[in-house]
Amino acid sequence: MKELLEMIAEALVDHPEEVEVRSVEGQQVIVLELCVHPEDVGQVIGRHGRTAEALRMIFGAAGMKLQKHVMVEIIGNQILQFNSKAVTQKKWKPWAFG
Repeated sequence: MKELLEMIAEALVDHPEEVEVRSVEGQQVIVLELCVHPEDVGQVIGRHGRTAEALRMIFGAAGMKLQKHVMVEIIGNQILQFNSKAVTQKKWKPWAFG
């Protein structure tokens, strides 16, 4: 499953070389952490979360065959920094990252 998620994510993003998938398996749960370049997070999530929801649905269905619950977590590789200029001008908007 890890390889499949990696292949799908690489097809969606602009920086395929920065796609990384980590898998953590428990007795009844598999957590797939999808790490992508910060600029690609929106492409993986999709409009209104539709792409992310489709990924979760596919891997959830695959997990049923294994009798395990599969969770897909989407993570940006770097922490985004606030645009300090927007903050000092009191025009700060939560989506104004730099």
